[in-house]
Amino acid sequence: MSERHPIIAITGSSGAGTSSVTRTFENIFRREQVRAAIIEGDSFHRHDRKAMRARQAEAEADGNKHFSHFGPENNLFPELEQLFRSYGETGNGMRRKYLHDPVEAAPYQQEPGTFTAWERLPEHTDLLFYEGLHGAVVTPEVNIAQHPDLLIGVVPVINLEWIQKLYRDKNVRGYSAEAVTDTILRRMPDYVNYICPQFAHTHVNFQRVPVVDTSNPFIARDIPSADESLCVIRFANPKGIDFQYLMNMIKDSFMSRANTIVVPGGKMELAMQLIFTPFIWRMMDRRKRVLHAI
Repeated sequence: MSERHPIIAITGSSGAGTSSVTRTFENIFRREQVRAAIIEGDSFHRHDRKAMRARQAEAEADGNKHFSHFGPENNLFPELEQLFRSYGETGNGMRRKYLHDPVEAAPYQQEPGTFTAWERLPEHTDLLFYEGLHGAVVTPEVNIAQHPDLLIGVVPVINLEWIQKLYRDKNVRGYSAEAVTDTILRRMPDYVNYICPQFAHTHVNFQRVPVVDTSNPFIARDIPSADESLCVIRFANPKGIDFQYLMNMIKDSFMSRANTIVVPGGKMELAMQLIFTPFIWRMMDRRKRVLHAI
């Protein structure tokens, strides 16, 4: 952790909704005039799209039915930890981009599913912001979770997570339901071993819970809406959190435990704004004081 060069990390599995949290933070950064170095977790995959497909085919031919993007063999965990360490110490580090689609790839004149070249982060940023699968990974070789100053987990209940992934991959990416189901099953061991344990290290978890029937996510026709959900917000350390203020500001919210507040699903973004804007203020105030003391 670093007062001069703070790090915020959003971690959650594929289809969990981390991108919506990122949009909320981008709004905060814009409003508060915070210059953030943005890191996408996909850029720390080990293989590009074509190479990953080839590796997966090889793994299946060898009888490995659990080859996935979630585990250490297909990600650059040491490089990600080195980026966090380097940024915390110097305010800089190396990053690249993963080009998901033709729109992202066009400015670089590259194929979708490829990486750009490694490059240094922009100079004079106020903080580093990571969003991806592995912002809180801890293994015998790496401890990425120790570096962020603010570590946020986004964890829908599992059936909702699957519904969101099925809907996105079928309707946005054009995959069949069978292909998405196969991906979910193939990832399960790495999900259990490398995704779930991260949420024991997060400072704040947001878990969306539908209040409609999601007992069979594989036949769901649409994603439960925000108004059909509750959002459970758990603080690892509730000291300093003004729960009474939050309940006054967010209608129909309530506390379910001493460190947990539940808000209507449609108020999740408002809750994030109310909770994290003061975090950003404090980060920037500490950073200014340290820089002025140098």
